[in-house]
Amino acid sequence: MFTKYQVMKRIFTLTIMNICFTYYLHAQADSTEKSKSQFKLSVNYNSNLNYYGRTDSLRSSGFFPSAELWFNKNFYINAALVFVNNASTSFDYAGTLVTAGYQFISDDKKWFGNAYLAKPFYESNSQLVQSALKAQMAFSLTNLNKILNITGGADVKFSDKVDFGVTGGLDHIFRKQFADNSVLVVDPSAYLFAGTQQFANSYYKRRNFLFFPGVGQTVAEEVKNFNVLSYEFSILVIYAKGKFQLLFTPAFVIPQNLITVEGRPDLSERGREMFYATIGAKVIL
Repeated sequence: MFTKYQVMKRIFTLTIMNICFTYYLHAQADSTEKSKSQFKLSVNYNSNLNYYGRTDSLRSSGFFPSAELWFNKNFYINAALVFVNNASTSFDYAGTLVTAGYQFISDDKKWFGNAYLAKPFYESNSQLVQSALKAQMAFSLTNLNKILNITGGADVKFSDKVDFGVTGGLDHIFRKQFADNSVLVVDPSAYLFAGTQQFANSYYKRRNFLFFPGVGQTVAEEVKNFNVLSYEFSILVIYAKGKFQLLFTPAFVIPQNLITVEGRPDLSERGREMFYATIGAKVIL
């Protein structure tokens, strides 16, 4: 089953990606701009929602409008509404994700840092157990250079249990400014995601699946292990002119270490290698 936490995780990743590259784009375009507050609105569509390559049987897509407030050039807060579409539901409201963060680029433009706290708010009548996720904190640091940007990061997820994760990635940013002052940024990247999966234990427990013989032991052993969760390859494309931005991100994800319950495929995680894409637009008011 594809849970609302899985939806929120993908929306969270896309929101942070959007914010990060918008920040980088502006910093590169005008490093002398005075710090000032800004309000931004955006809409995004994701063709195949997934959680580290883990999917539902309905192949859900997602639509999420968001509002973003920058208090200055470093501090921001973002709120995204999440709507899900699949074969059984159309434009179903799944919840709201609020993110607060701090970003910086060093004076020599060799280091980019991002720290954030994400808080999901689910529907009060939600019966999907991974909506028990209470918060997520993360930090990443990127070394920017002319050959390959190198990113390392870590995160903590809070539910009934605490999960720890790490991220490692490589990318190279191509930036072209045109005569009309519009800017095109293309960023191919490769990322590895790893961590524990104790949030899955809450899923099984709240669904009473742990009462089945062998299920509890199998899940308990697997979710505590620190494993590679997925490899992901993507190409982020941003076109910006004035106060408007268009974003397009095709991606390919390879899930790893799916939780399996012997003899119970209905309780095992679904996952497969897949292509998906995200399309978005943003305006600065």
